[in-house]
Amino acid sequence: MKKITLMAALVIMTASAFAQQLWKIDGAHSKVRFTTKYLLISDVDGEFKKFDGKVTSSAADFSDLSATITVDVNSIVTDNDMRDGHLKSDDFFNAEKYPSMTFKSTGIKSLGNKKYMLSGLLTIRDVTKAVSIPLVYGGTVTDPWGNIKAGFKATGSINRQEYGLKWDNKAATGEAVVSDDVDFTIDLILIKDVPKK
Repeated sequence: MKKITLMAALVIMTASAFAQQLWKIDGAHSKVRFTTKYLLISDVDGEFKKFDGKVTSSAADFSDLSATITVDVNSIVTDNDMRDGHLKSDDFFNAEKYPSMTFKSTGIKSLGNKKYMLSGLLTIRDVTKAVSIPLVYGGTVTDPWGNIKAGFKATGSINRQEYGLKWDNKAATGEAVVSDDVDFTIDLILIKDVPKK
């Protein structure tokens, strides 16, 4: 009987050690930002103020990380109300019809030194494409209030035309007013979800 009890305890401990841990996004300390070229001579920066999602991992180094992120398109801010309105229109995101962008991971590969390549499906408007996103794990700490937090930075670039953001106004020079290439940076702080007792 003691052997059976001991065996059961070992099984439970092993299962707990490899259980998927849920992490939630710390919205107050995370950012989803982007940069593109205006007239090919200057950068235009913006960000999305509202986003949510979850991350799960059973490994302490997040080497089996799985993530789902949703971004509220209507929360776009570029410090210019007219430009923000244009970006929400059908020339770009069509926020009324497609109010959110989503990313759902499909795999992750370790590159060493806390660097990963995160694969997944990115959906903007009604277009979904496979993407690979460089991801850097910054580490895990406990904040002054006892919350366990982990930090990540994701960077990459997409071609807006491929996702149906097709506005193609030309300047007098014949050059595009807005570049097709859009660079993004996502700084994520995750909070370990600890069930309440």
